Amino acid sequence: MTAVRTVPPPTSELITAVDRLWEAVTAGSEEAAGAVVFGALTAGAEPESVLLDVIAAVQARIGHEWAANRLTVAEEHAATAINDRVVAALAHHPVVRGAVRAEPCGRVTVSCVDGEWHAFPARLLAQVLALRGWEVDYLGAQVPTPHLVARLHRTAPVALALSASLAPRLATAHSAISAAQAAGVPVLVGGAAFGPDGRYARLLGADAWAEDARGAADRLAGGLVAPLPAHQPVDDLPHLADQEYTLVSRSAPRLVGAVMSGLAERFPSVRSYTEAQLQHTAEDTAHIVDFLGAALYTDDPDLFGGFLTWTAGVLAARAVPTASLLAALEVLRHELRDLPRAIGMLDHGRAAVTSPSAVPATVPHQYHGDPA
Repeated sequence: MTAVRTVPPPTSELITAVDRLWEAVTAGSEEAAGAVVFGALTAGAEPESVLLDVIAAVQARIGHEWAANRLTVAEEHAATAINDRVVAALAHHPVVRGAVRAEPCGRVTVSCVDGEWHAFPARLLAQVLALRGWEVDYLGAQVPTPHLVARLHRTAPVALALSASLAPRLATAHSAISAAQAAGVPVLVGGAAFGPDGRYARLLGADAWAEDARGAADRLAGGLVAPLPAHQPVDDLPHLADQEYTLVSRSAPRLVGAVMSGLAERFPSVRSYTEAQLQHTAEDTAHIVDFLGAALYTDDPDLFGGFLTWTAGVLAARAVPTASLLAALEVLRHELRDLPRAIGMLDHGRAAVTSPSAVPATVPHQYHGDPA
């Protein structure tokens, strides 16, 4: 395995570029954004640093500002779209083309899991790998697993880099990992869905995990071990035998409806909500059910507790009291009263939200936008 390189902190010039790019994307100026990025290249910045220390840094800031209610959904979308187009243009800049490693490394497929629309992290990785000499087959967002595996059979890459930003995609990611390995292709995973330390990557049997694009490129450079013989995903997770994950995931629409009906009794303020507020409440409830399902799939109460803590912080930034979230949990607890693991998850989540020492968890916020 190749040693992970020590990355120096961003220079003052790159930090200045971050501030200028932030101003450009939040002003909605693609021309200004391009000028910042191309100017940094012309001034001598490494293309990989521009991608990861400037563009990715601004993308992360977009997410934080949305969560804090300082950017609207439309502003978030506009800023992300500009960043995406700048990355695409960057690939054709003469400095970037001249920086591509001459010796080819092999072919790698980069893809998002089925159901994952947030392709920005995968796009950044694809560009970094191209800089380092890989032939990259970039498939983008929302790739159904059967089509992904068929593509692997046709192209025979040395590895699949699989991206997922949201924990509810873990079950689908697990199926994709197992299917790719059955096709003889080792799988490196990344993205916030797999946990800050890659714990869910190990749980789901991925061949490797990387925290960011640099780490992924370093890991691929060292080579991946051939995958284990084919096995069924359920073999990795014996707790799924209780069927609680399946019951919750399949009854998600009913559970959302039950919460929306029960909130009026437990949180009377909802009776005066506008249609738009009711729609947002239903969307938030659907996310709660989705993350409960992810926690049941991984058998990790902290996954659910962390999401609820983050959600409470986002709601507070929008002047929505925590009581509404707790009321939703009460309804879910009643609806799922016959499922002991689900009840345990819900109780753990309530304790996390109401703890005096609770701090907002770092959870991806891509429910209304795409700042990955």
